[in-house]
Amino acid sequence: MANAKRNPARTEILLESGTNELEIMEFTIAGGSFGINVAKVTEIMQYESVKPMPNSHPSIEGVFMPRDIILTVIDLAHYMGLSVNEDNSRDMLIVTSFNKMNAAFHVHTVEAIHRINWSDIEKPDTTIYGGEEGLATGIAKIGPKLITIVDFEKIVVDISPQVGIQMSEITELGPRERSVKPVVIAEDSALLKKMLLEALTTAGYTNIKAYTNGEEAWHYLETVRDEIMASGDPIASKVAAVITDIEMPKMDGHRLTKLIMEDRILRQAPVIIFSSLIDEAMRVKGDQLGATAQLSKPEIGNLVNTLDQYIL
Repeated sequence: MANAKRNPARTEILLESGTNELEIMEFTIAGGSFGINVAKVTEIMQYESVKPMPNSHPSIEGVFMPRDIILTVIDLAHYMGLSVNEDNSRDMLIVTSFNKMNAAFHVHTVEAIHRINWSDIEKPDTTIYGGEEGLATGIAKIGPKLITIVDFEKIVVDISPQVGIQMSEITELGPRERSVKPVVIAEDSALLKKMLLEALTTAGYTNIKAYTNGEEAWHYLETVRDEIMASGDPIASKVAAVITDIEMPKMDGHRLTKLIMEDRILRQAPVIIFSSLIDEAMRVKGDQLGATAQLSKPEIGNLVNTLDQYIL
């Protein structure tokens, strides 16, 4: 193994609570600047050869085992349709852990780590960045650079659909009654939001309002709070539960949870964090913020059972 480097920033960011900050690791492919949330990264390594896997996805280079974990190596340049370095001796591997899986992403350089606020990350224009098929979840301006935040969850689901939300988990729940109780969702990945809506609708939840980030969801919740204050209606008549991702441009799920729990009216609604980043450290952070429940993607059956527990 060559030049493996642990990621010290991963621990630091986990100590923050609801500040709406994150750390972005900037990397390049074919001269373009891209970013990944440091919370997904376990280490960076100098590129090394891997063992090819027959009949695998064209963007999978193969596997290797730097320690005791077998890692699948995904060539991001190939996946994105960008030029590949003929001489890859100076290329890098970004080793990640999310969605309860480990993978290494082959990139050309790793540039720096930037600490920024989610409010500084703009939602990409879907007409330019490919709509539901696009890979950008946000655009960050850092100095003179525009860094594209890549939807790594979409990449792994495209390459290996079995790691995504499985509708079979809903089918296994058996016959279910319809529920019109209002559920609010905040999820920035267009693909995962679509899958989440389909799964919850199939599970019987037909009154869903979905937003692409925590800021949009919070603005809606503020109007709900004002309506409740004026009418005296119970919170469950407007918001029976909130389901939120963690990583989102403008406002992340932890900041959204913090704002809800600090509001004397909105805090009555259960908040379920549904994220690919849930691990022991993130769970502590969510507990500190007052989250009602924290579940790891893509366990949609577990999400529905939890939703049932709190609002049915």
